[in-house]
Amino acid sequence: FFGLVPAGVRCLACHPRGARLALARTDGAVEVYNFAANYFQEKVIPGHEARSVESLCWAAGDRLFGAGLGGDITEYDLSRLSAARGVDGGGGPIWSMAANGTGTQLAIGCEDGSVKIFQVVPGGIQFERNLDRRKGRVLCLSWHPSDTHIVAGSIDFFRVIDVTSGQTVQRIMVNHHVEKAKRECVVWAIALLSRGTVVSADSFGRVQFWDWEQGTLAESHTVSTSAALSLAVSEKEDSIVVGTSTGATYQLQLLPVKLGGLEKRWVRTKPFQYHSHDVRAVAHSPTALISGGLDAQLVIRPLMEKIQKKGYDAALRKFTFPHRRLVSCARKARLLLFQFSQHLELWRLGSTEETGKDGEVLPLCRMPEHLLQLKSKGPEHIYCSCVSPCGTWVGYSTASRFQLYRVRCDEDGVSLRKV
Repeated sequence: FFGLVPAGVRCLACHPRGARLALARTDGAVEVYNFAANYFQEKVIPGHEARSVESLCWAAGDRLFGAGLGGDITEYDLSRLSAARGVDGGGGPIWSMAANGTGTQLAIGCEDGSVKIFQVVPGGIQFERNLDRRKGRVLCLSWHPSDTHIVAGSIDFFRVIDVTSGQTVQRIMVNHHVEKAKRECVVWAIALLSRGTVVSADSFGRVQFWDWEQGTLAESHTVSTSAALSLAVSEKEDSIVVGTSTGATYQLQLLPVKLGGLEKRWVRTKPFQYHSHDVRAVAHSPTALISGGLDAQLVIRPLMEKIQKKGYDAALRKFTFPHRRLVSCARKARLLLFQFSQHLELWRLGSTEETGKDGEVLPLCRMPEHLLQLKSKGPEHIYCSCVSPCGTWVGYSTASRFQLYRVRCDEDGVSLRKV
């Protein structure tokens, strides 16, 4: 009778050195996983009603930034598990954000069509300048590894911007080669490779490879009958993972056309069906493909060719349930406290007069009873909660406050008093 509905995964960000994975959920919560400790969930920053997270990125070493439709860029304090500071992006809702290769600059893509550069400085970030603005929200961004260009994806087109001059040097319509294209083509994800190739994933289910200097399409792969929503490129740029709206993920690899030959082409090699809903976020670590879906699952599939020996690192991992405790028990009072994002529920366990063996299901003479629902005040989500063993005290905390209540159960009902 614990009707928990986990929040879906909205975005992922691998640490540049591959040691950590940051994950944001649809309720605004941010989680950090440690690769070196068997993908242990080491930190959870609770969500906030006024804060959505559309994009996450690591910058300046171990500093984590998030941005969303509220229009703010937020830096997270990983020691205090809270949002440390926020800066208004100045362009309305923020749909995308990316850090340059050195981690010294952040680029954001906004609702008003602008791409803005922020400098990462000690203690925060500072607005640096606006790049060339065009009509249409900027849904995805990617830096060139040399930090000289930025590619920005929108509806029906993407453009390449010279960072030094701030001007658009190339604008490519993703449907220019399709006759009588009646539907809008949304460029959901994009990447700019070191050799000058732009990789785009769009709402037609295509992964396309473009020569941006010539403005021509080099390769096109239709990986799904519906939308391709996300993509990530390996550090060596020889492998790509793509997430789709059907719940499937695909790997594309850069392989020689002939054995021993120098000419290479992208080939779709491995399809995986681990999710039941949209795969809105993917990441590519040196040894695994990582995907997160609206079904709330985080899936880590190891690349067997990258693992030296069989062991725990070679196992497929699915993180479905929360790592932290959401249920606490008052044994003496036979009560259970259930934690949701913005409220608590206190239940009394049912009872039976029958006896039986371990594991046997017995009929209840008294059904479980919902005693009370305690709603949290304010926009902050509940981080942790507990009920005392005697069942007379209930407490919970958010990122900024702690609340304690006295609970009394008698024949007249349940009463609650704030301490």
